[in-house]
Amino acid sequence: MSRCYTHITHMLNLISWLIGLVCLILGIPLLIPVVGILLWLLLPVCALGILIGALSSKDSGRNFNILVFVLIILRLSVFGGVA
Repeated sequence: MSRCYTHITHMLNLISWLIGLVCLILGIPLLIPVVGILLWLLLPVCALGILIGALSSKDSGRNFNILVFVLIILRLSVFGGVA
């Protein structure tokens, strides 16, 4: 039973990494000022990645999602959250 639990917690880390990578890849084109408002849609997805990473046995996926989350917040705060 513990082997299965360990496998699941490692997979949660992988899922968290994938969510963070998708948010980062989708966030790069949204740096264009006109479509920057769509970054607000990425914040809940990135928060989900942080939550899944917190359930994992490793911290790397959670930390990557926190980094992506902070980058999105910084971009939104620099341009006023809408542009």
